[in-house]
Amino acid sequence: MMDQNTKGKFADQFNVSRETIDRLDVYHKLLIKWNSKINLVSRSTIEDAWQRHFVDSAQIWCLADMKAQRWIDLGSGAGFPGLVIAAMAAEKSPELEVILVESDQRKSVFMQTAAREMGVKARVVTERIEKLEPQEADILSARALSSLPQLLEFAEKHRKPDGICLFPKGERVESELTKAATSWHISYETFPSVTDSQAVILRIGEFHRV
Repeated sequence: MMDQNTKGKFADQFNVSRETIDRLDVYHKLLIKWNSKINLVSRSTIEDAWQRHFVDSAQIWCLADMKAQRWIDLGSGAGFPGLVIAAMAAEKSPELEVILVESDQRKSVFMQTAAREMGVKARVVTERIEKLEPQEADILSARALSSLPQLLEFAEKHRKPDGICLFPKGERVESELTKAATSWHISYETFPSVTDSQAVILRIGEFHRV
């Protein structure tokens, strides 16, 4: 579980209340419990889940536009970053609609359970992204889901024209950008990850096919 020092550091880093920390603590406990039954996250990261998954997800919140009304998280898996975003939103942007899209039924049930026990408003949609009706997202996120060209295909369908995409990417980000540039014109910024010196978060604004 999270120790008090970890909780305090997170609260200071992201300026959140004790209530938000308590919600994330509930999530953390459920993650450990369920991970022994279904493969939610890699077993090699479960001991350091707070830094590897929770902090890694929360940093995405800091790059979002808080005027947004709908946040869609694609391929949510174990709920990263979607459930962490929902926990942050409960305190900082309670009107934000957070929708988690995941095709795996077991993972969807986990996220539904976690959202309920955390007391956050997060709707879980169990569907393949390709079959999903257009979502008109103000913010669209995806963590460890697919390559950038594929993510842009998804975003073209599910993001509002003036929305933003927030995609965490690892050390191969430059090659992904190069590959994407053969088919897309992309307006983007990169922000260094606070959890991995070789990783960044792509904040994509306007993009279109070339």
